[in-house]
Amino acid sequence: MNRLYRVFASFVIISLAAAAPPASLIQFSALKKRAHPEPTTTVRYGDNPLQVVDVWLPKGRGPFPTVLMIHGGCWQTDVADRHLMDWVSNDLRRRRIAVWNIDYRGVDRAGGGYPGTFMDVAAAADALSLHARELHLDTRRIVAVGHSAGGHLALWLAGRPRLLRSSPLYRDHPIPLAAVVSLGGLPDLERETQVENGCGKTVSVTLSGGHFAETSVPRLAPLHVRQYLVNGLMDPIIPTELASDYQRRMQSAGDKVTIDWVPDSGHFELIVPESRAWAVALRHIEQALHRH
Repeated sequence: MNRLYRVFASFVIISLAAAAPPASLIQFSALKKRAHPEPTTTVRYGDNPLQVVDVWLPKGRGPFPTVLMIHGGCWQTDVADRHLMDWVSNDLRRRRIAVWNIDYRGVDRAGGGYPGTFMDVAAAADALSLHARELHLDTRRIVAVGHSAGGHLALWLAGRPRLLRSSPLYRDHPIPLAAVVSLGGLPDLERETQVENGCGKTVSVTLSGGHFAETSVPRLAPLHVRQYLVNGLMDPIIPTELASDYQRRMQSAGDKVTIDWVPDSGHFELIVPESRAWAVALRHIEQALHRH
């Protein structure tokens, strides 16, 4: 199975490059060549090498407003890991916002998929509370930020309190979120099995194990958490209909969901600090943290 997913991950990487819009937009291959800033420290939440969190702390004593960051990569570790979020994590640190940047086992790793990927993301999120005092993190208003597949996982964390006790993904007292900012996210896991997208239709089925009632966010609505979707109008990976359909379904259930369509933006502008797309996301983050 792992070998099969490594082949599929290679196909996804090639597809990401091949699907890129005009060269004026940031392309995946160029993004990966950027120098990576270093986090302040790294903590573990489990024994697996991927069960780690990079922590980005501003200078000073705190307590610091905190963002819970989740990378994408089509839920596959061979496509991307937490380092894809290094640049925006560093930008937030410069703005005196701490970042809890998590990693997790993708579907292409032993123990990943259902329920492992979700259990990892939940455990990594809840570990924030365990380390908050020692790291001077303010947990009164935590904002989850996820890119691409990480957008789905960030929204799923907001819906986790709605899980039934019978679910293996259920945990008592999950860390509360004040808001979620999805950057070019894949918000509706079940809908993605029906719509052509850069990750393909089959990975969503494998990730969920068919348990869409526990893993597809609209099935958990209403979340009672403010949700912001920031999407590039020139994104070749995420069709615009996924965001629009998600907004319609969630608002009909009573949630507040805002979509920002960013012109002249693709998929990866969303995670580089100098872009217009990131400026839009940053505005939502700071407002949700009551920094304005």
